[in-house]
Amino acid sequence: MINEKFANHPRIKTVGAAGEVKLPENERVSEELKEKRRKRENIPFYQPSVHYNSQASKDGIRHFVHGIGDANPLFTDENYAKNSKYGNIIAPGTYLYTVQWDILAGIMAGIHGWYVGGDWEWYRPIYAGDEFKCVSIIREMTEKKGRKTGGGSTYFSYGEKLYINQRNELVGKERLHTAMAERSASGSAKKDAGIPKPVYTQQEWNDFLEMYDNEEVRGNKPRYWEDVQVGDKLGPMIKGPLTVRDMLGWIMGAGSPFFRAHKIEYDYEARHPKVLEYVKSLGEADVPELVHIFDEFAKTIGIERAYDYGSQRMTWYGQLFTNWMGDDGFLYKLSGDLRAFNMVGDVTFFEGKVTNKYINGDSYCVDIEASAKNQRGEVSMPLHMNTVILPSREKGPVVYPNPTTEILQMAAKARPLAELIKAGIL
Repeated sequence: MINEKFANHPRIKTVGAAGEVKLPENERVSEELKEKRRKRENIPFYQPSVHYNSQASKDGIRHFVHGIGDANPLFTDENYAKNSKYGNIIAPGTYLYTVQWDILAGIMAGIHGWYVGGDWEWYRPIYAGDEFKCVSIIREMTEKKGRKTGGGSTYFSYGEKLYINQRNELVGKERLHTAMAERSASGSAKKDAGIPKPVYTQQEWNDFLEMYDNEEVRGNKPRYWEDVQVGDKLGPMIKGPLTVRDMLGWIMGAGSPFFRAHKIEYDYEARHPKVLEYVKSLGEADVPELVHIFDEFAKTIGIERAYDYGSQRMTWYGQLFTNWMGDDGFLYKLSGDLRAFNMVGDVTFFEGKVTNKYINGDSYCVDIEASAKNQRGEVSMPLHMNTVILPSREKGPVVYPNPTTEILQMAAKARPLAELIKAGIL
């Protein structure tokens, strides 16, 4: 006898009395849904840290950098870090993903969304022991028709996240880019279907291992602004061949928007019944994040195999710069777009080149154009400009940049999400 309390739970509704699976229709992007989203735009709110960390603990930082394959001792070795200018373990700026990396789609439940890039700025280092809260702002959404959806619409949603520490300092912010499409349209397009999983020779594996062995970590040898020349190269730096193990390592370090267990999971589904992704070939449903773990889930949106997390790839990209700049440098701006799905078996090669050096106020800046390709020669991250601030032989240590008055004012206006929902504003 079915308890009436659970009659509308998605796990009950998708299984008939005789045990047959009854999968619901995929959600559609309606005008009503678009209007609901528009009403949420440009309203700053404190977003609960539901994903993983509210603190940059020593253990949390270690789990994160190990999960992205970053061996820089500044992030994990307390004795080493004590001898640095920080006097303590710090985290790379992309650690802020562990505080909150919701794609900020904005009330588009049931529509498949994936992170396709972001524009970061950092203003202060992240020290072990720092605590964080996150202000989120949903921005505009645009519509584009393309091959990914078989001629249907892909929606590009933009938003900002502002990360504030316990000293009420704005430590960093990201303008993030999210692509969204109806799951049925993505699955039928099959733009990324049929690509065979690569098999590598002994020589290719030897080349990969040599690249890992030669990975530059500048470390405690300062890279001074005066010593950098336009045209200087960064990398190449390798990540891969990608495995499900890499994705699990990322989740262990960065946390997860959707992975919950047992009672906590089923209570969440009862509150958010549209969260589940239905896989006809398996006759089952689970959270959409499983596209990164199981091929059958990825195929429902037209991708041949499980693929990496977009924010995961951005952290690899950030490592290219932190490796190069050394302990005394500061990664100020990081911009990247993800153009190709990085599937299990794929390799990603990162490279960069110094294009400009200049003094901005008291900061000694270096602009670096960087990109990434896979083993098929496809550009998985096109060229983007990034900025590192370096110490100066003449003027001394890095002078940290400051956020704009406009973004500080937006942070000051933020109210708790629950409060805004209760007031009917969100």
